[in-house]
Amino acid sequence: MKKIEAIIRKSKFSNVKKALHEVGVNFFTYWDVTGLGNEKEGHVYRGVSYSTSDIQRRYLSIVVNEDFEEVTIKAILEAAATGEVGDGKIFVSHIEEVYRIRTGEKGGNTLK
Repeated sequence: MKKIEAIIRKSKFSNVKKALHEVGVNFFTYWDVTGLGNEKEGHVYRGVSYSTSDIQRRYLSIVVNEDFEEVTIKAILEAAATGEVGDGKIFVSHIEEVYRIRTGEKGGNTLK
């Protein structure tokens, strides 16, 4: 099993959620986060400078069986990309075991 963590633009969340559902990923956890990115300059709008050092993003945590890893990553990459700095990151790590609390069942079938 794999854990896929993605930090994406909040404005792209609906697109990513829809793309994940289309490839069969129907369960994941998400929350709003604030972070610092590589962009060091502020933006000027109507003569007022705004700091962009604190970036509002959405953090997704998804655990999938290994056969869903590639399609999950592809769905996120395609749905979250704008081509601009700040589109986000995807992290992949290995999950040793998963348990369903209700039944005590363990293994990959708990993800279905």
